[in-house]
Amino acid sequence: MKRREFVGGLAVAAGLSACAGDSRDCGEGGAAGDARFEWTAVTSWPPKYPGLGIAINNLADRVATASAGRLRIKVYAGGELVPPFEVFDAVSRGTAECGHGASYYHKGKVDAAQFFTAVPFGLTAQEMSGWLYYGGGLELWRELYAPFNLVPFPCGNTGVQMGGWFNKEINSVADLKGLKMRIPGLGGEVLRRAGGTPVTLPGSEIFTSLKTGAIDATEWVGPYNDLAFGLHKAAKYYYYPGWQEPGPTLEFIVNADAWNALPPDLQEIVRTTAQAIDLDMTAEYMNGNAGALAQLREDPNIEIRRFPDDVIARLRAISEEVMRELADSDPASAKVYEAFVAYRDASTPNQRFTEQAYLETRP
Repeated sequence: MKRREFVGGLAVAAGLSACAGDSRDCGEGGAAGDARFEWTAVTSWPPKYPGLGIAINNLADRVATASAGRLRIKVYAGGELVPPFEVFDAVSRGTAECGHGASYYHKGKVDAAQFFTAVPFGLTAQEMSGWLYYGGGLELWRELYAPFNLVPFPCGNTGVQMGGWFNKEINSVADLKGLKMRIPGLGGEVLRRAGGTPVTLPGSEIFTSLKTGAIDATEWVGPYNDLAFGLHKAAKYYYYPGWQEPGPTLEFIVNADAWNALPPDLQEIVRTTAQAIDLDMTAEYMNGNAGALAQLREDPNIEIRRFPDDVIARLRAISEEVMRELADSDPASAKVYEAFVAYRDASTPNQRFTEQAYLETRP
């Protein structure tokens, strides 16, 4: 990479120039001074929802404090200003200066964007950070979004998710056939090829859809968020592991014109704050999931189960097919796919000798 976007302290003193690397990183903003900016942020999440929903509020608060009020961001939850799945378009057009969501919601519009949230059997949260900040992934992401007048920043990760809530047992691959499940992105396409019916729903509609039988199953995030939505009251079987989202990265996107209008010191405040939130959310989910899972394990009405080996094997095989076909059909996806797989393959031995091997030894 031309420059490292790794948090090394919040270097935000007035007059700080961070304009190194290409113009998409720093733009052509004017000199630091007394100019004040009011931004609107739109999101894909329910208001102040744990983890996902409060991340953008935390970002707005920290940016306002670090900038001494020179940059203020007013946050609108999903549906308050624009629908949850229209954040990308709203920020691209300039309806809002920035937004927070997940890149796989742009499937069909920017197919390659899916790689920057989660790929089935792909990178974990730590690996995503390594790829994006040090392995060239962020440059590819910004190159992909540049034609849409957007500058993306990694801004949150839940860590490995759960496989989801089911109203029926999954004992074999045959049990996936006809299954109507809320599951977005590449994971949804994998389920479709396994015989299921993927459904894309915003978080606010999941509980009712599962409770009424409009869907048979849903993946959402993990114990921390699933408990907050009450999904344990709508389904009995809770499956793991979350093959579909091993390290889902959220995005903070900024309209490029708004970004370029900022002076360098405010750009650096936004950049380092987004990365601070990226780290903060991962820590929040590590802590929140542990407590919520303990609570769910005590519930006699819930059965926590591991997907059968043959189901995982079939889903993994289909996942590889889906990624290759996506790469073959779209030049942009091919470029990202090649980089993503190369990083995964290089990282896997290290993960097996370190994280995986260590966890197998721990009580």
